[in-house]
Amino acid sequence: MKTSKRTIAIVCGGDSSEHDVSLRSGQGLYSFFDKQRYHVYIVDVKGTDWRVHLEDGTTAPIDRNDFSFVVDDRRVFFDYAYITIHGTPGENGIMQGYFDLIRMPYSTGGVLVEALTFNKFALNQYLKSFGVRVAESLLVRRGQEDLIKEQDVLDRIGIPCFVKPAEDGSSFGVSKVKNIDQLAAALRNAMMESDQVMVEQYLDGTEITVGCYKTAEKSVVFPVTEVVTKNEFFDYNAKYNGEVDEITPARIPDELAKRAQDLTSAIYDILHCNGIIRIDYIITKGQDGHDKLNLLEVNTTPGMTATSFIPQQIRAAGLDIAAVLTDIIENQF
Repeated sequence: MKTSKRTIAIVCGGDSSEHDVSLRSGQGLYSFFDKQRYHVYIVDVKGTDWRVHLEDGTTAPIDRNDFSFVVDDRRVFFDYAYITIHGTPGENGIMQGYFDLIRMPYSTGGVLVEALTFNKFALNQYLKSFGVRVAESLLVRRGQEDLIKEQDVLDRIGIPCFVKPAEDGSSFGVSKVKNIDQLAAALRNAMMESDQVMVEQYLDGTEITVGCYKTAEKSVVFPVTEVVTKNEFFDYNAKYNGEVDEITPARIPDELAKRAQDLTSAIYDILHCNGIIRIDYIITKGQDGHDKLNLLEVNTTPGMTATSFIPQQIRAAGLDIAAVLTDIIENQF
């Protein structure tokens, strides 16, 4: 069934520990979209069970052959997929490959950029070659835990350090290791979320995050948000249970904020991103006393609840979120 209004699928859920968080982003996006312009449906993806939420509160199965569904004996086809899955399969290129096969436009970068940004270690090594500052890190693969030497961690990374899944959407499986004796347990914890784990240098500084999107007509970089967590680090409770102060615009010099925005725009172009991304940094002091921007992570499906960073930054920029989402969709038609 085709109509004059485009039909949009908000694709959420996924197969990671962040399934329910992704559903909240999907519901946030549903509330933001311009319903006068689009027919909007939430599609919950979990394993091979893909279901669309209907207006009467029921669900219908998605036909994965063409990403359609049947309601009232009518087959409905989507025109566009807005992917807001945090973790696999929406943040690592798998879902993007499926949509490429069925020729459906979607809101993120392509398979390569999604696979690269999902693997934090691989992304860091890639962007380092462009002069982007990143923390020192080691990669540990499943089955090779015994090969990592504690002395190597002490010499190359130092203590304290972070142990985190290299391939995951959020803060599940992350540990701050304050004593080398805690390393083995931290590796086991991270391996519960990912087959690849990073042991990463601890950087003491100010955490910030910056959102960005681009179309054929415009390049928009949002105001910088400062992240002040009450916890040891920006963990799950800080992200989703309010144990953090999020200050937009950040309490940093204008020149430094501009540098962060310019770097975010440059990374967007280096990676050939699409739609909204959000990049997290730590600001540290160099030996020369100057502020240094250190990349933490590139988020290509950032949280989109009403209180998430991106909606906050859009409001701080004086923009309308429905108009931003319309920009992103119409850019591909």
